[in-house]
Amino acid sequence: MIVLTGAAGFIGSVLLKELNNKGINDVVLSDDFSNPKKNKNFENKNYLDKVHRDDFIGWLDNNYQSIEFIIHIGARTDTTEFDKSVFDKLNLNYTKQVWEKCTLYNIPLIYASSAATYGLGEFGYKDSHDIVEKLKPLNTYGESKNDFDKWALEQGKTPPFWAGLKFFNVYGPNEYHKGRMASVILHAYKQIKENGSMKLFRSHNPEFKDGEQLRDFVYVKDVVNVILFLMENKPESGLYNLGTGKARTFIDLVNATFKAMNLTSEISFIDTPEDIRDKYQYFTEAEMSKLISAGYSKEFTSLEEGVQDYVANYLMSGDYY
Repeated sequence: MIVLTGAAGFIGSVLLKELNNKGINDVVLSDDFSNPKKNKNFENKNYLDKVHRDDFIGWLDNNYQSIEFIIHIGARTDTTEFDKSVFDKLNLNYTKQVWEKCTLYNIPLIYASSAATYGLGEFGYKDSHDIVEKLKPLNTYGESKNDFDKWALEQGKTPPFWAGLKFFNVYGPNEYHKGRMASVILHAYKQIKENGSMKLFRSHNPEFKDGEQLRDFVYVKDVVNVILFLMENKPESGLYNLGTGKARTFIDLVNATFKAMNLTSEISFIDTPEDIRDKYQYFTEAEMSKLISAGYSKEFTSLEEGVQDYVANYLMSGDYY
């Protein structure tokens, strides 16, 4: 059996669907399952059982002999949360428990790290273990993810295979529940549908024109393909970036959204709020050579193709993947 934590969430539920598409239905889901809107993500999908995240570690002790792989996507991802104790509990210490059980019971593990660990990119965006100690995340969420990465790299005893995935800007179906933490594509779609126009943050950095701030936007279906590749092939353990390796502008993203909605682009700019201005990332781009060297050869979906699929086949109909 495969165990999937964060199964009611965005990436977890898309991964569950893709496992089902491959004929894999012996999946145990772990989450808190208290949000009816999130729970729609795994309706009509196949799985063996659900285990509340608070009961998961105990359940693991009783069922480890049947587990082939654990994919630990569950985490607190709200970058506007500043209570460090929340992140210490859910992102750091909980993940340590999962790691230690995987080590004890010899279970391969994939867990969710984040590109938020890179901060302003002072040390670049290369998934080298050498820079992890130096990284300066911009928020408590990023700190919690980097704290775990640092801890993992210090461990003498590890799962038989492990990978920490540094997700960049993931977008796609099944993120309806995420509110303000949803992707810019979802926010753009809603704003365009309501107003016929889109407002973007003005640049406060002379090196970037308005709307030409750059991000590495990666489609969730590509993210899931990489996870399945790592599960099946188990290359060298370690941290892996998961972006496309091609940064794109917010104007590109919004133009693609207008096009997918069959509308003419109408974009205006507003000041970036002062309280986040000094922590605003003007550029992120995943260095993807490690994953490619490990044997991953699939092309990543272009921003235009991903937005078209997302808007036309999910957002416009309200469908789930």
